[in-house]
Amino acid sequence: MAENADGSEKTEDPSDKKLREAREKGQIPRSKELSTLLMTLSSALYFLFLGQGMVSGFITIMTKGLSFDRQHAYDMKKMFDLIIALFQEALLMLLPFVFLMMLIAFISPMLLGGWTFTTSTWIPKLSKLNPVSGIKRMFSAKALMELLKAMAKFLLVLSVASFYLYSVFDQVIAVSQEALYQAMYHSAVLIMQAFVFVSLSLLIVAMIDVPFQLWEHTKQLKMTKQEVKEEFKQQEGNPEVKGRIRQLQRQMAQQRMMQSVPEADVIVTNPTHFAVALKYDPESMNEPVVVAMGVDFMASQIRTIATEHDIPIIEAPPLARALYYNAEIDQPIPYELFKAVAAILAYVFQMRQGQKVSEVDFSELPIPEELQTEQV
Repeated sequence: MAENADGSEKTEDPSDKKLREAREKGQIPRSKELSTLLMTLSSALYFLFLGQGMVSGFITIMTKGLSFDRQHAYDMKKMFDLIIALFQEALLMLLPFVFLMMLIAFISPMLLGGWTFTTSTWIPKLSKLNPVSGIKRMFSAKALMELLKAMAKFLLVLSVASFYLYSVFDQVIAVSQEALYQAMYHSAVLIMQAFVFVSLSLLIVAMIDVPFQLWEHTKQLKMTKQEVKEEFKQQEGNPEVKGRIRQLQRQMAQQRMMQSVPEADVIVTNPTHFAVALKYDPESMNEPVVVAMGVDFMASQIRTIATEHDIPIIEAPPLARALYYNAEIDQPIPYELFKAVAAILAYVFQMRQGQKVSEVDFSELPIPEELQTEQV
């Protein structure tokens, strides 16, 4: 099992961030065997289906090259022009094959690890010039694996080629007894078929190498539990720091809320568990606004501040609970509670104007059933 420099085991799968960073550095899974398979197999199939035309073309080129007249033999310019013309014909005949190989060489690496472009691999690493490190790499487990893989590939290809030659041995012997052109075509067919079978044998190598490269890539990027924790802290932030920030934010919000209590016109209470501070200015406001609210200790603080500033405290348990659970700070009250709050504000404004008011039982205010909560 892989270990870190500090001896801790790398048992955790690489995170998305680790995989993304590795990809940006150009560290992605690649299989040389897959590229070799695709290039050899595509070239074999190309020669199998189009090779007969290429053989005919080369025969024509050879015929032209060996059947020149006397003038070409004594005129270097004509001989040179003939060679250039024959070379151009051969080049044009080979261009489709060259383009096919270039296309396969470009596409095949992307089938496993996808497309990536990075300049980090261009930077020379002096560590690679260290002879001690080079010797270690030569005798490493990875180097041994590559050696065993090369030997297995060689034996596999040799076995397939030997089996094919054994199966067509009679045809190989018969080629020597055929006419020249027929022998050339027959030989080309045998060679192309051998090329196809040998290429197909590489399919076994690729089927083993591709999963191995994926496994090796994941193994190299595995993380220790501590690395996972550190990465989580970097992405999500230290839980202790975030908790402290949230605590400070709550304290600041509560402080601002308590500073708004002296501006309230009335405090609606439960009477002990809930307290909601309401403000309403008929000249500048369309509806009453909640400036502060709290439960238990916060409710006690709101009542204390209200007493210090001579703000009326009205006991209306159903309304206090409905406001606490359905209203928001610095926002107008729900329109379903307008009627109940209006009754309390009318009572408070009459008291403020010095009018004589009779005692009112605010525990029976009209509260919609969907906004009612159980007694606490």
